[in-house]
Amino acid sequence: MVTYIWQHPAWPHWRYDLTRLATPLAQVRHAQGRLLGRAESLGFKLRDEAWLETLTQDVVKTSEIENEFMDRDQVRSSIARRLGLDIGAMAPMDRHVEGVVELMLDATRHYASPLTAARLCSWQGTLFPTGRSGLVAIRVADWRDDATGPMQVVSGPIGREKVHYTAPPAERLASEVDRFLSWFEHPGDLDPVLQAGLAHLWLVTLHPFDDGNGRIARAVADLALARSEGTPQRFYSLSAQIQQDRKDYYAILERTQQGDLEVTEWLLWFLACLGRALARAENSLAAVLGKARFWERYASTPMNARQIKVLNRLLDGFEGKLTTSKWAKLARCSQDTAYRDILALIESGALRKAEGAGRGTHYLLAMPTEDAD
Repeated sequence: MVTYIWQHPAWPHWRYDLTRLATPLAQVRHAQGRLLGRAESLGFKLRDEAWLETLTQDVVKTSEIENEFMDRDQVRSSIARRLGLDIGAMAPMDRHVEGVVELMLDATRHYASPLTAARLCSWQGTLFPTGRSGLVAIRVADWRDDATGPMQVVSGPIGREKVHYTAPPAERLASEVDRFLSWFEHPGDLDPVLQAGLAHLWLVTLHPFDDGNGRIARAVADLALARSEGTPQRFYSLSAQIQQDRKDYYAILERTQQGDLEVTEWLLWFLACLGRALARAENSLAAVLGKARFWERYASTPMNARQIKVLNRLLDGFEGKLTTSKWAKLARCSQDTAYRDILALIESGALRKAEGAGRGTHYLLAMPTEDAD
């Protein structure tokens, strides 16, 4: 009985309607080119900063999809160290953070290197340096063996579980992965963006590891996208957009895996998700440029280390309202000191008091405009 896509006799001969895909694919390709052109116009320093910010977001968000929450400063420091970028004081290293960073950087910086079984296994090994997923011992740097039963995606409380998907049996994995890798390195005339979408679906359907399959499938998609652009630098995060669209992602994935080999709807969803990621990246590059203009304007303004630290947090996208108490927490100082820091910045013009704040007083950055002197 056919229940899942991999059980169809024609597996894995995908079918899709290129006529329906042509327009959204062209739109995504245009957005890729426009984004890369805008990034090129930033200059080396700002481009590196945008690259660092994108990779940081990518690592943080690809883990959040799996309900793992990483310290953003540790991730940023780990990436900066590996890229040789100077960001001032570095956060302490964490083995798990280092593993996820190593995976993402290898996928994008070495996009031209062949994707092999050994490379996939090494990626999975870097994600679990202790050989455990949480408290559970797992197989690392090797395919799953199904020793405890079929690999399934399950939700719900014990006794009332819902099985969303059952992966192919472990004894098929070696040949299945070989077939996938052969296709990935020799996709014919398939557009690399469509290849990215199919590769993600194919690998997450195989579910070859005890854990880490989602992150590795997204890394493989990133590798294909890097090949499509011919550059290791990333200025948009597919993982961040998938995390944003997480509910829809799981719904379309489940429908596709329980369907037949006609995957046009999956590819349409993937292209739309990628398009949203590219649109968000336009805003991110604008934020990087705004940050640069801000520091150019206030380069000669005397500031202490606390003020610089908190202003950078605001420029990087601080969530919520900045109050005196939040300043004190961020800067690790007293509220009196925080208030003096804030008043000095208001006097210099770098901060302003929010209008109509009333008793809930909070403060905003005074961002320079493009035509400001």
